[in-house]
Amino acid sequence: MSHDGRNGSLFGKQLYIDCFAGIAGDMFLGAMLDLGVPEEVVRQGLACLDLGQYELVVGRAVHMGIVGTDVKVKVAPRADAGGDEHAHHTWRSIRSMLESSSLLESVRQRAIEIFGRIALAEGRLHGKEPEDVAFHEVGAVDSIVDIVGAALALDHLAPIRVTSRPVPLGHGTTRCAHGVLPVPSPAAVEILAGAMVEDGGAPIELCTPTGAAIVASIVTGYGELPSARLVAQGYGAGDRHLDDRPNHLRLLLFDAEQQDSLEHEAVVVEANVDNMPHEWCGHLMERLMGAGARDAWYTPIVMKKGRPALTVSALCASARRHAVAEVMLSESTTIGLRHHRVGRQVLARESVEVESPHGRLRLKVAREGDRVLNVAPEYEDCKAAADRCGVPLKEVYAAALCAYRSLADSRGRG
Repeated sequence: MSHDGRNGSLFGKQLYIDCFAGIAGDMFLGAMLDLGVPEEVVRQGLACLDLGQYELVVGRAVHMGIVGTDVKVKVAPRADAGGDEHAHHTWRSIRSMLESSSLLESVRQRAIEIFGRIALAEGRLHGKEPEDVAFHEVGAVDSIVDIVGAALALDHLAPIRVTSRPVPLGHGTTRCAHGVLPVPSPAAVEILAGAMVEDGGAPIELCTPTGAAIVASIVTGYGELPSARLVAQGYGAGDRHLDDRPNHLRLLLFDAEQQDSLEHEAVVVEANVDNMPHEWCGHLMERLMGAGARDAWYTPIVMKKGRPALTVSALCASARRHAVAEVMLSESTTIGLRHHRVGRQVLARESVEVESPHGRLRLKVAREGDRVLNVAPEYEDCKAAADRCGVPLKEVYAAALCAYRSLADSRGRG
């Protein structure tokens, strides 16, 4: 088990999903906690949601001599469901709860994007609108805890890049509410369209729909381990005991300063729009970032017949091009788009924590070799401190930079 990610040693790194025994939502959350995300970060975030009576149980489990973090969600029937153990929630009601919560915007949007993938897949499979897809009371709470917990953990560590080995799916059949279904489950297959997958060599379900949705939402590339300095590892325990391997999901964290060549290439997806209401722009920007865009922006242009318009542009990894394009086509009024590859030059980045009059604050430090070229306080940390202390945001920013300069001077660098 790794040390606390709040000291900055785990922040802004490369995350690799080593799903040798498959992946499920609880396994991913357990592995993130084992990696170093403080349990309190997840519990405080989940407290923002009205989930009724449930208990998040975090313990330890051993598979073939390897210890991992085990996460379980125990759900009691809600009083407003009349004790009905078969009560259901639609994706419409779940999304409304997430959108109206006090979760950070970045956490809220990531959770909605992950859960939305499951609803979209289930809707396609059952011939329903995604909004009307129903989730069983217990399954809904379980999935919400896993997905929001994953979003909270990812926001805490803020990995600069997430890659994975090909996802093992398993084979055979499994029994569920719909009868006997083939493995991999139709929902997992629908969600993982475009991802690198493999059988995995086990006659059971190795990848659940929730696990598939997490992978599809955050992974930008598939393959072998990156060539970089290994920082930490974490294990998340599964429920079953496998005969040929420990049933754990392993997450590996690598130094982000050592990036492979793929990190220096990207794709720009863009479209010209001249008939989109301007109030949609913020919504579209959020959706593009939620789909995996590294950056997104608008450029004012003049189109034929002198019409004022905008060019909507999004920069993303090649593996996220289709997801970003889908959002641009569905959330804007354009009927076509274009894309092209671009080269990137990026500075090595690290996260540094400082003590300020307004509490502990994180800053992102960009370097070229030993030279510090840019220092930027983390907006969310500063905003939370400004709200908590009742001071202007710019005052918190100034205090963070002053504390960083004092820290750098004391270390004789920067």
